[in-house]
Amino acid sequence: MKERILYLECASGISGDMTVGALLDLGADRDVLLRALNSIPAEGFSIRIGRASKAGLDCCDFSVDMDAAHENHDHDMAYLYGHEHHEHDHEHDHDHEHDHDHDHDHDHDHDHDHDHHHDHDHDHDHDHHHDHDHDHDHDHDHDHDHDHHHGHHHEHRGMAEIREILAQVDMTPEAHELALRIFGILARAEAKAHGTTPEQVHFHEVGALDSIADIVAAAVCFEDLRTREGITRVAIPFLAEGQGTVRCAHGILPVPVPAVTHITAEAGLRLRIGEMHGEFVTPTGAAIAAAICTDHRLPECFTILGTGLGAGKRAYERPSIVRAMLLEVPEEEREESAAEDPVVLLETNIDDCTGEVLGYVMERLFEENALDVWYTPIFMKKNRPAWKLSVLCRESVRETAERILFTETTTIGIRRVPVERSALEREETTAQTMWGPVRVKLCRLPDGSRKAYPEYDSVRAAAKEAGVPFSAVFAEAAAAGTIGR
Repeated sequence: MKERILYLECASGISGDMTVGALLDLGADRDVLLRALNSIPAEGFSIRIGRASKAGLDCCDFSVDMDAAHENHDHDMAYLYGHEHHEHDHEHDHDHEHDHDHDHDHDHDHDHDHDHHHDHDHDHDHDHHHDHDHDHDHDHDHDHDHDHHHGHHHEHRGMAEIREILAQVDMTPEAHELALRIFGILARAEAKAHGTTPEQVHFHEVGALDSIADIVAAAVCFEDLRTREGITRVAIPFLAEGQGTVRCAHGILPVPVPAVTHITAEAGLRLRIGEMHGEFVTPTGAAIAAAICTDHRLPECFTILGTGLGAGKRAYERPSIVRAMLLEVPEEEREESAAEDPVVLLETNIDDCTGEVLGYVMERLFEENALDVWYTPIFMKKNRPAWKLSVLCRESVRETAERILFTETTTIGIRRVPVERSALEREETTAQTMWGPVRVKLCRLPDGSRKAYPEYDSVRAAAKEAGVPFSAVFAEAAAAGTIGR
């Protein structure tokens, strides 16, 4: 049994648009993406997907274009870096070849097949033929007629407004959850930087329409690839960052900006500071990386199934590119990797944390790839009722899990012991039911037979959409998952 890993190479930094471009180039479904972006209840932006040349390499260029009322100068080098910028010998090789602009007030009739799977010859002309019932001149300005008022002509949105926007976006429950997770990471980082709480944070750049579109796009593209390709891990060895200062809504800030330092510290992401001046890692890019990263190292041996290149907009000495690779790892390599990354059990007794805090801690631990988390009711000294918090995780995740426990709870000590365990061979697949596809975990039992365990979120989404009992979808997915296996 082989495993598939998404590898993000961030040797030139990372931003939202670079990540989306790389995922699209790797094969994420454009129709699924555009359907989600079309449903964002806001005005003032349009989407362009085309090609760009960076250092002679053909890259996918994903652009969120803002109208004059909503422009935030995110790609204006003179605004970002002032007069010092002209001293750099930049490669202005961002030769845009945007072949289509997408209006967000129409239906798309795409007749082409998405044969993006791994054979990326970059010969796509993107000649999407849209059957519109209105006249246009290929310069769509996102003319939404929706009666939504989510911050027209202002860009200071809080988490409540962002949740309201995301709730109306046409995307899967998994993509919706990922988008919320990314915004949650940003909110916590901004709250730490400004001495407030995540709910009281009012985003500037990250609450702007282009950042909302970037985050929705990244979540939709990642979940589309993860589901179709069976991706189980995401490897991001490091994020390359520059130095100096950059201008933002709060004024002139040092690079890395405070939000990036807080995000990378919380998530345990590895930064590599280079000698070049510039902001290579944006808060949005860092938050996306923090939300999906599971590993900081690549397996020793693997096969490359596909490669995608995403172009950035800022002109630096080093061309702005994120490279995404779909890797396949043979079973013997997986076994060696598991042996090198043993499982540990973390435990701590807590008698003075609220239920809300403990629930939040469990969510954070699972976000950071804990294998399991549970609470056991106990009595401590003086007969105080309390909870024993147990975390099962791999050694590579241990430091991050301990950081969460020390930061988010009142504990002052954590016990840890190595754990040996027996586990069934498993693979993630999709079962076809009468109510649509459902993700299942297919396990091989000791006698050689197989058993399918449907994934809760996927069953819930199918049952809700079809209006049928959860148990009916679960039972059929469990049966269908083993057919022909």
